[in-house]
Amino acid sequence: MTITLQFQSDLTVSPAQLWQWIASEQGIRREMRPWLRMRFPAGLNSLEDAQVVPGKMLFRSWLLLFGVLPVGISRLTLIEWQPGTGFTEQSPMTGVRFWQHRRTIEPLSGGARLVDEIQVEPLLLPALTRRLTGAFFNHRHRQLRRAFAAL
Repeated sequence: MTITLQFQSDLTVSPAQLWQWIASEQGIRREMRPWLRMRFPAGLNSLEDAQVVPGKMLFRSWLLLFGVLPVGISRLTLIEWQPGTGFTEQSPMTGVRFWQHRRTIEPLSGGARLVDEIQVEPLLLPALTRRLTGAFFNHRHRQLRRAFAAL
């Protein structure tokens, strides 16, 4: 059973500044904390610094609950890469048959809209997976709205 979720925030930040945030380890970390931490390889501070080849794994990353407890591994793979406007991640990940995260930036008058579209096919417990994924991405968008005031 595939679960599809969508999240959207209209923010008072330029599309270029928002891109820098969503591509950087620091921005990703600030969105996810305190619930989850995704480890980047040493020396890699932004996805922009990586050699992105669509469909090829960029790196393996431990997913750490509360920043310390390993709960899984993601093999970060971008199948679409559009610098400045978004990406589609389709990463093999612990606990799911399928994971796809499309993240896009749309320019707005006075800011930018960030849209996250998630498709996940869990191995077990689809209702719980829907709730947890929804809560986690709602948290990420609250963090975004704190960092960049909502329009």
